[in-house]
Amino acid sequence: MLDRIHLEILSAIKEHGTLTKAAESLHLSQSALSHSIKKLESQLATEIWKKDGRTLRLTAAGEKIQTLANRVLPQFAHTELLIKQIAKGELGSLRIGMECHPCYQWLLRVIQPYLVQWPSIDMDVKQEFQFGALGALLSYEIDVLITPDPLFKPKIEYIPVFDYEHRLVVASSHPLAKQDFVKPEQLRDEVLFSYPVEPMRLDIFSQFLNPAKCSVKRHKNIETTEIMLQMVAAGRGICALPGWLVDEYSKSMPIKSLRFGVNGIAKQIFVGVRKHERDIEYLNDFIEQAKKTK
Repeated sequence: MLDRIHLEILSAIKEHGTLTKAAESLHLSQSALSHSIKKLESQLATEIWKKDGRTLRLTAAGEKIQTLANRVLPQFAHTELLIKQIAKGELGSLRIGMECHPCYQWLLRVIQPYLVQWPSIDMDVKQEFQFGALGALLSYEIDVLITPDPLFKPKIEYIPVFDYEHRLVVASSHPLAKQDFVKPEQLRDEVLFSYPVEPMRLDIFSQFLNPAKCSVKRHKNIETTEIMLQMVAAGRGICALPGWLVDEYSKSMPIKSLRFGVNGIAKQIFVGVRKHERDIEYLNDFIEQAKKTK
């Protein structure tokens, strides 16, 4: 019935849209692709795709198979990579998924000594995911997930690696800079800069403003930490970042951080891994290095 080639064909069709381009991407002939799918359609007694001019459109059955392909094919690729590395006497690879925009500076400090310790480990860092960060970990697109907001699942283990305080950042000349902490209603006339993340996942909203039924005057997304802090330093608005990161930038920029309310917002950075791979030595050493790095 369903074979790996069927999954690869439908994924290629979904990505490229035409039989010609799909065949080229798989290094197969168009007739071979057509024959393979016609045989599958005969076995399943239903159509897998329909032709719309030169374009192919997956049917409901085809979409179901393609969804399976999204989950299974990355696992095939991951296992094959591991087998090739074993055959060559190599240790493995570590693909790190980032769900923490301001954590790159911290990650660089983790990676530097780790690469010295494990010279045979191939490493990559990803931030864009086809199924979201947790989905990428479950579907073997990545091996490690770094996140401050874990979504707990039975197959995933999250290890806390360090604690920090989430803080409001303002220009040194801002009236709020004279305070030690800020109240929600004091931000009503402010322009808030943040990374391009859904507001419901931003702690300044979920843990501070929303419970007090308050908001800001305007919310604007900025992708890079440096530009965001330059805008804050220039008095164009405010932002919310980890305290350790603000402490680094405040040495060279006219900015100050304040606590959110009297008690502040306490956070942790977690490293998420697949439970059945928890005993892999080079993966565990990465976690230990992350715990030692502040």
